[in-house]
Amino acid sequence: MRKRSAGILMYRRRPAIIELLLVHPGGPFWAKKDLGAWSIPKGEYSEREDPLAAARREFEEETGVRVDGEFVPLGDLLSPGRKIVTAFALEGDLDPARLRSNEFELEWPPRSRRKKSFPEIDRAAWFAPDEARRKILAGQAEFITRLVAALAA
Repeated sequence: MRKRSAGILMYRRRPAIIELLLVHPGGPFWAKKDLGAWSIPKGEYSEREDPLAAARREFEEETGVRVDGEFVPLGDLLSPGRKIVTAFALEGDLDPARLRSNEFELEWPPRSRRKKSFPEIDRAAWFAPDEARRKILAGQAEFITRLVAALAA
């Protein structure tokens, strides 16, 4: 059975453009990566769980902000890692300075037998669609295309 993940692509309208909120994963593996490393706030869920409920929970865990409103389904994508990713869009205006992510533990440095805590998300930022496509993980770029098309319709 494939793993499933659900997330929210938040957007805001600015004069003549929209901006998209992306998050950067925390931890030592991602520390020096930028292009192709950002993501929508998302996380895994079970088949028995509602994808939107999971997306809302994961957004709150990764950003510290509870969201509500009119969610626009962006559908599913199969990630390069073969995980099914379901996304929803939501208009909002989160201040990246207010980011409060949950943490995870990792043995660091490797083989040191010492555990260190890292934030799951170390930062968030707003990007215009073209820049967001360069920043986001390749397997999630189609969500940007779908959102831009939905907003243009």
